[in-house]
Amino acid sequence: MNCLIVDDQAVFRAVLKKLITLDPSLFLVGECTNAAEAHQIILNNDIDIIFLDIEMPRMSGIELARLLEGKNPMIIFTTSQIDYAIEAFDLNVVDFLTKPIGSVRFLKAVQKARNLIKTKKQAANEADEFVFIRDSNIIKRIKLSDILYFEAKGDYIKIFLSNTNYSIHSSLKSVEQKLPENTFFKVHRSFIVNLGKIDSIEGGTLIVNHTMIPVSDTYRPLLNKRMQIL
Repeated sequence: MNCLIVDDQAVFRAVLKKLITLDPSLFLVGECTNAAEAHQIILNNDIDIIFLDIEMPRMSGIELARLLEGKNPMIIFTTSQIDYAIEAFDLNVVDFLTKPIGSVRFLKAVQKARNLIKTKKQAANEADEFVFIRDSNIIKRIKLSDILYFEAKGDYIKIFLSNTNYSIHSSLKSVEQKLPENTFFKVHRSFIVNLGKIDSIEGGTLIVNHTMIPVSDTYRPLLNKRMQIL
């Protein structure tokens, strides 16, 4: 996880850098002495966690947190004043660490952030697990894991599931661009298969749900590599 330290006092930045080394999953992208500098780094880099001091000149940590509301970084406030706790948690931050910060308390805060990041990623992945197709005048949602393979038939694409199939007006190239590369693979100019549904491969043919599907010589080496054949 990429992290950023934002604190105007060198001694506390040094403490946080030492604490960060306790968790090998943390990578320190940089350290800032003020919120304005931090804001620019956050806009131009992929930051997962910000260790953000509250009491800083010109722009406080709370003001920066308000600027970042709705953005990706997880904020862990660091401060010597417990009085800020209520205002801080109104901003839906991950945690609130009071200085001096102990190693156990620090690691617990990082774990909270890690769990939240994992939850967000899972939610994002779940959002990608479906495709929508137009079946006559009805828009239907199909779970990607239910799809066996796609077959091009002229100006139409047939979508095969274990218990049914659909026909949509599209090109195989257009369909391929909308599918996750780690799950689906084009094995022939007319076929895209779900890699997780392949039962066996023999020569220039693979079997998906008892159906024989041709594999072009062009795609066979790449298919073998993707399948991680032992």
